[in-house]
Amino acid sequence: MPINIPEQLPAREMLKEEKIFVMDEMRATSQDIRPLNILILNLMPEKERTELQLLRLLGNTPLQVNVSFLNTATYESRNVSKNHLDSFYTTFEKVRNHRYDGLIITGAPIEHLEFEDVAYWDELKQIMDWSKTNVTSVLHICWGAQAALYYHYGINKFELPKKLSGVYSHTLTDPTIELARGFNDLFNAPHSRYTTVSVEQIEQDPRLQLLAVSEDAGAFIIISKDSKHIMVTGHLEYDACTLGEEYARDVAKGIDIAIPENYFPDNDPSKEPLNTWRSHTHLLFSNWLNYYVYQETPYEWD
Repeated sequence: MPINIPEQLPAREMLKEEKIFVMDEMRATSQDIRPLNILILNLMPEKERTELQLLRLLGNTPLQVNVSFLNTATYESRNVSKNHLDSFYTTFEKVRNHRYDGLIITGAPIEHLEFEDVAYWDELKQIMDWSKTNVTSVLHICWGAQAALYYHYGINKFELPKKLSGVYSHTLTDPTIELARGFNDLFNAPHSRYTTVSVEQIEQDPRLQLLAVSEDAGAFIIISKDSKHIMVTGHLEYDACTLGEEYARDVAKGIDIAIPENYFPDNDPSKEPLNTWRSHTHLLFSNWLNYYVYQETPYEWD
């Protein structure tokens, strides 16, 4: 089923070229079904790329999805035009009286900062607190996952000796959980971060379940026992080329950075990397939308 997004959003044409079902507003309103309303708090610097990655996944389900984008009012992004933000994004003050079936909070390249030192931390706390009553289920990605673990459960991040960058094997701990429906016992996923969280603290918290873990990348998928919060410390939404482009950008900046692990064929940056995590990416998003949003959200909010 389709996603309903603004007519002029740049990602729209690329999605149509990929045969992703995109619907215009007139057709969407004529359908006698209740679409899901998903809000995306996009904290990534390259917002248009993240839009495309997430919309591609939200559009590959049997559900009609209305998507809205949220940006912070307390920090203005320098990597996207003001016109783009004004045209396609809104702020928390404008939506705080609304209800949403699902919320996605993305990552952000600010891991070197303590949470309290992030320019928009107070605003993000307001959004996370608001989500307790106004959102059915929240999907947190990378830094967004670490922020959720810290704010909701008191589990802080800590710095790694070097950047964790590459594609790593993960073990599924419980195949009966609906979020992991269809997952292999072992599966790949990309990571790109300088910090991590304690597996032991997660396992000891009775409110949380560690659903997937890696010997090399640590805790990966964490789900709250009430199914309200899903925290993914890596980047399943990444395209095949994303890690390579991040690596090239770091090298161009003169950063002493290692080649992403298990990523380039023969560990050769001149060779085209393969996407070995695509199927599990689609499973994660479709399972989240179906079991944790669609099956749980009320048809009409009180």
